[in-house]
Formats: sequence, C-alpha cells, structure tokens
Amino acid sequence: MSSVIVHYQEIALKGKNRPWFMGRLVRNLRRALADLDVRAVRPLMGRIEVVLGPNATREAVGERIRRTFGVATFSYAARTGLDLEALAAAILGDLEGRACGSFRVSARRADKRFPLTSPQVEREVGGRIKAARGWKVDLEHAELVVHVELLSDEAFYSFGKERGPGGLPTGTAGKVVCLLSGGIDSPVAAYRLMKRGCTVTFVHFHSYPILSRASQEKARELAALLTTWQQRSRLHVVAFGEIQQQVVLAVPGPMRVVVYRRLMLRIAERIARAAGAQALVTGEVVGQVASQTLENLAVIGRVASLPLFRPLIGMDKEEITAEAIRIGTYPISIVPDQDCCTLFTPRNPQTRARLPQIEAAETALPIEALVEGAVREAAVEDFQFPLLGSKVVNGRSTWPQ
Repeated sequence: MSSVIVHYQEIALKGKNRPWFMGRLVRNLRRALADLDVRAVRPLMGRIEVVLGPNATREAVGERIRRTFGVATFSYAARTGLDLEALAAAILGDLEGRACGSFRVSARRADKRFPLTSPQVEREVGGRIKAARGWKVDLEHAELVVHVELLSDEAFYSFGKERGPGGLPTGTAGKVVCLLSGGIDSPVAAYRLMKRGCTVTFVHFHSYPILSRASQEKARELAALLTTWQQRSRLHVVAFGEIQQQVVLAVPGPMRVVVYRRLMLRIAERIARAAGAQALVTGEVVGQVASQTLENLAVIGRVASLPLFRPLIGMDKEEITAEAIRIGTYPISIVPDQDCCTLFTPRNPQTRARLPQIEAAETALPIEALVEGAVREAAVEDFQFPLLGSKVVNGRSTWPQ
C-alpha cells in the first residue's frame, strides 16, 4: 500500500467555506507528517491522499493521522489506473495469502462519467474475488471489507478503515486560553476545545518556592502531550505563591478559595487578551469539590469579561477519567504533586459565596498590581510537534529549529 486515503465528515457540511477548512486540514496533515517519509499530501475529490515514501511505516503514519482533528476515517490504500481489469488484478494480488471467512466490496464512484455504477463495480470485483478465493459474500457482517474509490483518472482500493479523531481542523475556530492544573480535569477540557478546532494556550499557576516544582513539571508534560494533538502550543507558567500569601493576610479564611480563583481568571484573561484569544476554559465541574457549587462558580465567573467555557461542567469523575485515559493524559495527571490550590486552603471553604461580600473582601488587595506583576513575571514556553520541545531564554521561549 503506497497511500493513505483520508476522509472527513463534518467539513463536508461547511458549504462555501469547505475549501478553507479543507486547506487547514491538508496543512495540518503536512505538518503532522513532516518528519516522516511522506512525499505528498494532496486533496482529491472529497478526500485527501497521503502519498507514502518507501521508508514510511503504516504504524507511524497512522498514529499521526489519528491525532489530526478533522479526520473522520482513513485507509491504507493502493492506487491503480481507472480500468476494471487492472483494478481487480491488483486487488487479487494483494489478497494473495490472506485468510478470510467472509467479505464484501464497497465502491464509491466520485466521477459519474465512469461507465459502471457503484453497485455494478461491487458485483464485478466481488465476483472475481469470490471466484479466485472461494470466500463467502456477507453484505451485513463481513470479516473483510474491500473499499474501492473511483476518481476521474485513477482508482484506489483498501481493506478496511480506521477511525480518526473527528472534530474540526486545528486553527479553524480561533484561540482560547485554558487554565491548566496538574489534575485530571483541565487537560480533558483543553482537549475538548481542541477537537472543536480551537488553538489552546495554557496557563499554569504554581507556588514555588513555597511548594516544590512538581506541578510545573506535570504542566509541561501535559502541555507536551496535548501538543501532539494541536502541533503547536504555548504554556504560561505563573508564580502564584506570593499572591496567595497576600490573600491570606487580607481575606477571611472561608473566602480565600473563591478569591484565589477570581485572581487566576483575571490573570488568565490578561494573558488571553494579549494573545488575541477569544475565551477562557477551565476544567470545573458542578459539585466535584466543596468550592465548585453553583453559587461559587457564578461568583468566580463574574470576574471574567471574556466568555468562560466549562466543557466538563455536567460530567462525573468516572466519565472524565475515562476520557483522560483515552487521550493519554491520565498517567501524568495522577503523579503526586503539590498543587497551589492546596496551599493555604481553609478547613471549611465557603460553599455559597455572595458577590458583594467577595468584592468587599477584595478591596483589601492591590488587584491590578497583583495581576500586572503576575503576567509580567510569567515564564513562557513553546512546544511543537513533531520536533516537540521548548527553549526558554530569559523567561521567554522560541520554537525549536
């Protein structure tokens, strides 16, 4: 098999904007496969062909395509001329030595000028396979499906299909900023926005040197892994320990968690506006912890002027954990660390915060100075995949060369 045929689904519904979405998907596939022996990624009629070089392996190419949003399904395929005899002969040649209990042929005719209809192609090719191999035809539950795609001047055939991640191509839905902790929830929230075509920038809050660097390392590992889905990412690492100390001195204990999170949103929003992002994202879930009541979530969210997305809001922990396992973030998230959210946390945090009380407590803090200083002092690290990594210079970073 010398090609991979990529099919999309949701992009097909985009009407006049379809070419733009297609262009993004082609570009993303080229970038995802840039360090592999892939000779071309080219749009065809309603599909995309990835042309493999002699040193490309199915496993490596397939793994990259599975992490490219916008791909519905893909198949390892071979190309032939638009001639039924040549097509059937090539298929029979590739089936040599294969054992199979049942099969069927599924044909798609992209160019209606081809003299045979799709059902006629299926009968012709299927009849020759049955005569040559003696396999049973099963149109409902076939063990092997032979896919045939007929274009204007060439044909492709493949055996079975694999599922892609679906969604929309990265970069088609704007930028968002996600508050990334070292836990299970926020990486899943980021992934869900990526799947809808958003480019996600990460903001991680830490309390070093009061606590260890463990949460920072986890945030970097999570950002690196999530970058394998969106190819380029930026991580802002924000020191929050001194801010928490000032909150402890000025704010009554039960209110501190709500005030912490309002400050985090203010800082993240300042970063988002500088980056041209259009929304904020968190991994918050109703009732998951004592501080995440509807009342608290409402008071926390009031501080943001950008839209605030909570994509996991109605999920339970089992559902979130299952998705974290599926996308690969779970093993990193469960590594023990010292999260800044656990620092100076009161024994009995407020569960039904009232906005006037919280705003009154915040008057004792130099809010603008705290936000400005945190943004100014944040370390910024960039990640890229392939050639994943980052280089930090004076708290800033550049893309790997």
